[in-house]
Amino acid sequence: QVELVESGGGLVQAGGSLRLSCAASGRTFFEYMGWFRQAPGKEREFVAAINWSGGSTWTADSVKGRFTISRDNAKNTVYLQMNDLKPEDTAVYYCAASSNRYILPRSRLGYDYWGQGTQVTVSS
Repeated sequence: QVELVESGGGLVQAGGSLRLSCAASGRTFFEYMGWFRQAPGKEREFVAAINWSGGSTWTADSVKGRFTISRDNAKNTVYLQMNDLKPEDTAVYYCAASSNRYILPRSRLGYDYWGQGTQVTVSS
């Protein structure tokens, strides 16, 4: 059984940084891993995604230049480095993984597995 466990969320002041981690167990290979977020009253939205080799990444325009996704396949872990955080980044952040090569990495519909989420709160 596949399990994704996020960690690293918390409360930070605007302009600060956090690094989220997502450790996967139960399966060692995912074509894509990604991060999505959901703020209160809003739909879950794409943040960033990365392919198996790490050679291709996708990032939402709203976080481009501030957030970086990376993965360590030896540890079966994906990371989201978040810098220059803003109050509008406040949300629950979810890790997602797909075993399917033929998905649109920015769409949540292609992901098979989801974590429980970790709260990120940015104060102004």
